[in-house]
Amino acid sequence: MTQSALTRTLVGLFAVSVLFACQPTETEAAAEDDNKVALDSDVDKASYLIGYDQAKQLESQTSGVVDMKLFAQGLLDAAEGRASLVSDSERAQVFGALQAAVNAEQNSASQATIDEGTAYRETYAQKDGVTKTESGLLYEVLVEGDGPKPTASDTVTTHYHGTLISGEVFDSSVDRGQPASFPVGGVIRGWTEALQLMSVGSKWRLVIPPELAYGERGAGGLIGPHTTLVFEVELLEIQ
Repeated sequence: MTQSALTRTLVGLFAVSVLFACQPTETEAAAEDDNKVALDSDVDKASYLIGYDQAKQLESQTSGVVDMKLFAQGLLDAAEGRASLVSDSERAQVFGALQAAVNAEQNSASQATIDEGTAYRETYAQKDGVTKTESGLLYEVLVEGDGPKPTASDTVTTHYHGTLISGEVFDSSVDRGQPASFPVGGVIRGWTEALQLMSVGSKWRLVIPPELAYGERGAGGLIGPHTTLVFEVELLEIQ
């Protein structure tokens, strides 16, 4: 994230949160717990969710670098009309420092992901029955089918179960109970390569390096940059 993009994110979150924080509500603090409030209406609940969701978004986008208690204090000071504890003349300096801290944290996390993925693939490649292709794709035949093999221009129907190397599931047609159909050439490179090697009726386990998956961009909340992916794929038919 660039400094200008980060700044826009922070300003946008601040502005929306302050807007809704200033709306009158009936919310009262719960007597039994200082951390709880009474959510007596849908507006109360929506007001709470705006703050909750945007705080989670900010925490994610800044890789946990932002001190959320100080963020909340800034919102409270603005909502109650108090002067900022940080002068306007310091803005460029402090946002620059924040961007540097976020970059350092993201670079550290990315390198850890790269190292963990590399170690996992190297270990998996030594397993009996695992084949490594020239591209770096690893596959293991669980069930060998005897049907035709698709081409890059075909559309196929599959059942699949996708996890991170930790075992955390990020997508699964098996769990949904509904096979998925898509063009062979319209998915990540690791899938495109593997599907053209599979016969209909086959079930393979794929270990896909990041350069054949989502690379340095990642995809969504669970699949971060440089992530190695693991799939069990059953090729059901060629349409």
